[in-house]
Amino acid sequence: MNEKIIVALDVNSHDRALKLVRELQDVIGMFKVGSQLFTGSGPQIVREIIAGGGKVFLDLKFHDIPNTVTQAATEAAKLGVSMMTLHASGGRTMMESVSKELHTHFGSNKPIVVAITVLTSFDTRALFEIGVEIPLEEQVQRLALLAEGCGMDGVVCSPREIQLLRRSVNPNFKIVTPGIRMPDQSLDDQQRIATPHEALAAGADYIVVGRGITEDADPREAVERIVQSI
Repeated sequence: MNEKIIVALDVNSHDRALKLVRELQDVIGMFKVGSQLFTGSGPQIVREIIAGGGKVFLDLKFHDIPNTVTQAATEAAKLGVSMMTLHASGGRTMMESVSKELHTHFGSNKPIVVAITVLTSFDTRALFEIGVEIPLEEQVQRLALLAEGCGMDGVVCSPREIQLLRRSVNPNFKIVTPGIRMPDQSLDDQQRIATPHEALAAGADYIVVGRGITEDADPREAVERIVQSI
């Protein structure tokens, strides 16, 4: 089960991030480098994690015109990341362009590309406020099916939509799930959450855990508690 755990390195220090990598790389599957760490440390942090034997999930949520996103995804693949994100709401042309380019230039060595459906901080009211006036679950399903049809390898969704998508997409289509909290942990800024056991039992391929591990006094022990809870 450990390989299904992705630790979110949402920290503000290059050194702190690498310390966590050294502590955890033999007990978890991958490290998420998101906007905070990448903005502070740049691509060098990705290179150092990979050079040390860790795998990187680059979570920059690319969303722009097709050419810009395709070029960004290509640069991410050159860094050697194992997985990356883009927004499904960027549309068909954007996703198909990325899929074609990565298959052409990297073949079977290309990273897994997963499309963001609806952020876990959103609820139906938040969607309505930005003009998406359909139920949240329907929007997640719609974007997931679009992403699958455009050649994406999977999607990112909250734990609440996993079972819905498992009934809708190909069994090999990856589901990456943030919004993971232990039973006694604060919601923070998430709205749609679940425990590690609930998410994996529902059909998630990967769970993303941040503060529940990185802010623990003993991150390795925190990982062990998660594994035992599964």
